[in-house]
Amino acid sequence: MARSRAAYEYTEAEDKSMRLGFLLIAAGLLSLLGLGCCWLRPALQERGGGGSANCTVLAVRQLGERFACTFSCGAACRGTARYPCLQVLVRTSRSSAPALLHEDERQLRTNPKCSYIPPCARDDQENSENVTYKQKYWKEKVGSQPFTCYFNQHLRPDDVMLKRTHDETVLLHCFLWPVVTFLVGVLIVVLTICTKSLAVRAEAIKKKKHL
Repeated sequence: MARSRAAYEYTEAEDKSMRLGFLLIAAGLLSLLGLGCCWLRPALQERGGGGSANCTVLAVRQLGERFACTFSCGAACRGTARYPCLQVLVRTSRSSAPALLHEDERQLRTNPKCSYIPPCARDDQENSENVTYKQKYWKEKVGSQPFTCYFNQHLRPDDVMLKRTHDETVLLHCFLWPVVTFLVGVLIVVLTICTKSLAVRAEAIKKKKHL
């Protein structure tokens, strides 16, 4: 019995391999749990009830109201500037009611009243010029041409997005890499156990031949 136990004791290299395998398994499971609770579940809820449609611009306008943004000019240099509010109203192929267009879900959460948030510059005039350029783009370059937009009838029935922050590729990678980490950990543990088992059997067969 003592000899059998000694035969199945792992070497230092095998012990390190087992620890690495269990570490990868734990990391994969914790990553799946963390991403599922903190990121993947909200993303799927955000996508739930949504879809794509064809949008056509109805009106492009600047409101008189201005909003604050924070600019950075170095490690210890921060300040507040202001930018005008641009609204792009569109009609979708799913509804005849006008909807407010947004760049993506992040911009919608940051400022649900406007369609565009410019890169925040220290000079208010530069921010106004960026917004005016975007206004001309929607009026002159896009005009009445249809384009693809995204909506969510449950969460934001009166808003549409130009692009999705949480697309299928991001969701796939969010799920894929923790699973790969978990499977690699399982593979390392299984291979280490199988290698040790084969080595013990080979040693036992070798001893029987010498008897």
